[in-house]
Amino acid sequence: MTSSPSTSTPSHDTQSFDRKHAAGLRADALMGEDAARGHADDGLRDGDQFDRSDRAALRRVAGLSTELEDVTEVEYRQLRLERVVLVGVWTTGTARDADNSLAELAALAETAGAVVLDGVIQRRDKPDAATYIGSGKARELLDLVLETGADTVICDGELTPGQLIHLEDVVKVKVIDRTALILDIFAQHAKSSEGKAQVALAQMQYMLPRLRGWGQSLSRQMGGGKGGGLATRGPGETKIETDRRRIREKMAKMRREIAGMKTGREIKRHERRRNKVPSVAIAGYTNAGKSSLLNRLTGAGVLVENALFATLDPTVRRAETPSGRLYTLADTVGFVRHLPHDLVEAFRSTMEEVGDSDLLLHVVDGAHPAPEEQLAAVREVIRDVAGTDLPELVVINKSDAADPLVLQRLLRVEKNALAVSARTGEGIEELLGLIDASLPRPDVEVEALVPYTQGALVARAHSDGEVISEEHTPEGTLLKARVHEELAAALAPYTPVGLR
Repeated sequence: MTSSPSTSTPSHDTQSFDRKHAAGLRADALMGEDAARGHADDGLRDGDQFDRSDRAALRRVAGLSTELEDVTEVEYRQLRLERVVLVGVWTTGTARDADNSLAELAALAETAGAVVLDGVIQRRDKPDAATYIGSGKARELLDLVLETGADTVICDGELTPGQLIHLEDVVKVKVIDRTALILDIFAQHAKSSEGKAQVALAQMQYMLPRLRGWGQSLSRQMGGGKGGGLATRGPGETKIETDRRRIREKMAKMRREIAGMKTGREIKRHERRRNKVPSVAIAGYTNAGKSSLLNRLTGAGVLVENALFATLDPTVRRAETPSGRLYTLADTVGFVRHLPHDLVEAFRSTMEEVGDSDLLLHVVDGAHPAPEEQLAAVREVIRDVAGTDLPELVVINKSDAADPLVLQRLLRVEKNALAVSARTGEGIEELLGLIDASLPRPDVEVEALVPYTQGALVARAHSDGEVISEEHTPEGTLLKARVHEELAAALAPYTPVGLR
C-alpha cells in the first residue's frame, strides 16, 4: 500500500510516534541527570519516594561487558557462547552495593561461559510480582535485548515460576535467574560422583515447581475405571504430573545414593578422631584463594583457577605445624551471597567437614570491594550447617593487592584475624604459628620409661601428642609428654616405679 501525501493534520500513527519519541527524550534527559550526579546521593530517599531518575528508566551499569572485539580469540571454542544481558532490582543499600551485586553476577555469568553484553538496574521498593522489573521496564528490556542481540537475560535474584514465564513472554528470549546460573556452574565443575549427584539433586529440586504444562490436553492416562465409582472417571495424570512424579522418584533415588557415599567420608573422619588427629577446615567466599592457601600450607597441588567455584569436591590433606604436630587440612566448596537453599541442602554432607573440624580458617578476599559482605554471607551458611561454636581464624588473603586502609579496617573489626598472601607467601609463617596455637592440645601429662621394643608408642607420642622431654637410657626411652587419654593408658604400664 502506498502512503498518502502529507496533510496538515498529523495521523494517529504520527501522534503515537511523537508521544513515544517525547517520552524517550524525557527518559534520556533524566538518565543524563542521574549520570551527572553519579553516586553522590547513594540511594537517599525522600520519605518513601525514590528519585525521579531512578524511577524513569533502567540504569545501565558500566564496565560489565565481556564481549570480545577480535572474533579470532574464540575460534578455539567448540560451542557458541551465550550472549547475555544482566538485570538487577535495587531495593536496599546504596548504589555502590547494587553495582557490586551486578558485577558479581557478571563474574558468575562469565564463569558459566557466557559473554556479558550489558547490565541494567531497576530501582524499586520490591521486585514486581509479575515480571520482576515491572511491565513497562520489561518492554524497555526487550528493546535492549534487540539492540544488543542478546539471546539470554539473567536476573540478579531468584524468580518465581510466574515471574520467569511472564518476563520470557515479554522479552522473547530465554530468562534465567541467579539460582539457575549458580546451579549451572556447579554442574560444569563437579568432578566426583558425589559432587555430580549433589548438583543433580539441587537442579531437580529447583526445576520441580518450574515445569510448564498445558493442562488437561496433555492427559496421558485415564483415571478411575469400571470399578472406580462415582467422580473417578475422566482424565488421569497430565504430562506435567507424570514428569513431576518421575522427578520425585529420581530425587528419592539420588538421596539414597548420596547417603551411601556419605558413609565412606564418615569412616575416614571417625578414624581421624580415633587417632586424635586435629582437623582444620578452610572455608570462605568463592575465589577468595582457599585452594591457593591450601597449596601454600601443604604443597597439595590442588587446582587453582581465577574462576568462581573452581573447587567443588572437598580436598583433605595432611599437614604439620612448626612444632611437629600432625593435623588435617580440608578445602571446601566456596560460598556466595544468596547461595541457593537447595544447593546448601544438597551439599550439606560435604560441608560437614567444616562442622567436624577443630578450627575454621575463614578466608576472605582482602582485595574485594566489599569483604565484610563476604564474611557475613559465609557465616550465615556455616551457622546453618555447623552451628556457631566453631573456633574461627579469619585469614585476609591477597594482602599484596589489597587497599592498606581496608586491611587495617578488617584487622581492627575482626578480633582473631591475620593478613596473608598465598601468592607471595607473606604472613604464612605467622599463620602456621597461629594454627599450632589454636589446635586442641592433649590434656594428660605422662612420664614413662618405654622399652626400645615399644618404639611405636614413642612415635605416637611425637605424632599425636606433645613431647616435653626425651632421654635415651640403657633401659629404654625416658619420655615426658602431654598425650590423649587413650595413649596415656597405653603408656601407664611403663610409668617409673617412683611415680606410680
